[in-house]
Amino acid sequence: MSTQRLQQQEEMTFWGHLDVLRKVLFKIITVVILFTVIFFIFMPTIFDKVILAPCRGDFWLYQFFQDVTSSFPFLPQFIADGYEVHLINIQLASQLFVHMSSSFWLALVFSFPIILYFIWGFIRPALYENEIRGVRKAFVFGSVMFFIGIAIGYLLIFPITLRFLADYQLSALIPNQVSLDSYMDTFLMMIFILGIVFEMPLLAWALGAAGILYRGFFSRYRKHAIVVLLIAAAVITPTSDPFTLAIVFLPLYMLYELSALFVKPQKEAEEAA
Repeated sequence: MSTQRLQQQEEMTFWGHLDVLRKVLFKIITVVILFTVIFFIFMPTIFDKVILAPCRGDFWLYQFFQDVTSSFPFLPQFIADGYEVHLINIQLASQLFVHMSSSFWLALVFSFPIILYFIWGFIRPALYENEIRGVRKAFVFGSVMFFIGIAIGYLLIFPITLRFLADYQLSALIPNQVSLDSYMDTFLMMIFILGIVFEMPLLAWALGAAGILYRGFFSRYRKHAIVVLLIAAAVITPTSDPFTLAIVFLPLYMLYELSALFVKPQKEAEEAA
């Protein structure tokens, strides 16, 4: 079956490829628009229940930190009860634009597996059977890791960052007033960055398959990586609380070790070549 598809692909003209690509892009745009409309309709509820949830003290992470720190007196006490971040809108059209942009970005995230499926359908006829298995696994794994990164960004990294920045004061004479635009820019940026960062194992696998990266790299530079990841965790959570620092550092370090598992040792890679 794959041989017939390959022959058809070879016989297809440039304009034939372009026509197939046009149809794929049309399907992708249609799906994104459909998801955007759906999210636009339900966005007020999503905003109150999900996006603004880290602004309230009953958010699960704050309650978890409060329970843990109250159980260990030597840790700085984390207070969640009564905590709230109030957002303000200072631009006339901001609420409308945020409504539209949030609907689009959420649509892009949740339609991501469908988009990959359409892309996969476009490139599959040009691949050999052994390549099909490898690329299929890469697509599935990449999608799963992307959503894990999104989840960790929303459930862990963003709430910690929000809590610190919203409470930080250069002077007691300067009260913090968090604007809607500032909140959403930070929210979307941090969550998407974590989604992309969690593609690190997939990138390591690709570089390993190309013979650029070997497993020895990860063991050789492990100490350096620990220092860099600790600095990154400290930047994300610039507090003196070692518990919070560890909560952020551990997922990043586990991601580093997971990436190493997807890369073959140098001898093994040379034998396969």
